[in-house]
Amino acid sequence: MDQHLHHVEEHFSGSDFIRDIVIGMSDGLTVPFALAAGLSGAVDTTTLILTAGGAEIAAGSIAMGLGGYLAGKTDVEHYESELAREQREIIELPEREEEEVSEIFREYGLEEEQIKSITETMKKNPEKWVDFMMKFELGLEKPEPTRARNSAITIAVSYIVGGLIPLFPYFIFKHPATALMVSAIVTLIALMIFGYVKGRFTGTSPFKSAVQTTITGGLAAGVAFGLARVLS
Repeated sequence: MDQHLHHVEEHFSGSDFIRDIVIGMSDGLTVPFALAAGLSGAVDTTTLILTAGGAEIAAGSIAMGLGGYLAGKTDVEHYESELAREQREIIELPEREEEEVSEIFREYGLEEEQIKSITETMKKNPEKWVDFMMKFELGLEKPEPTRARNSAITIAVSYIVGGLIPLFPYFIFKHPATALMVSAIVTLIALMIFGYVKGRFTGTSPFKSAVQTTITGGLAAGVAFGLARVLS
């Protein structure tokens, strides 16, 4: 049998999940590192650094998770608001909505007779008509009902995991300068691995993603470290 008949297109469908992990991990890797690095030159023991770092991770994960939850809720509310508006318009302003459908299909080069046939079919199924307008006129996809909750949890957990990585050396080494050096190396390696995995999941070049993530995260951590040292 022809092998082309078995061709299956694989498309990545977890973009929201990966985006939340990226948001949480990126901040988790850089902010606690900068705080710990800034304190490393000001104290003689890692105890205070771990206490401050732990408090920052707790507060940061809550704040980031709350931000993800509110963003998810906003997406749902926006979709529902636009959905209600489209439902009203196909009842109150059907001619205008038909013309909007026609304009969309004209952009794809369809003939007027074909467009008329499509619009007449849509008028017989208002629910599909509204769904079409939401996707192709407004570019909106229906959010998952659990989007806000899942986003909050994913971002918060990712932040905690990311934040523990740069703090881990401070559990092992008692001298802040030594712990800082190891933390910097561990954080850069983590950024590289994180970027590589992100590239694998998103379909981009894993090596390119690893380099970009390492450079971007390293610069962010460096700037934050500089500010922390100046202010400490």
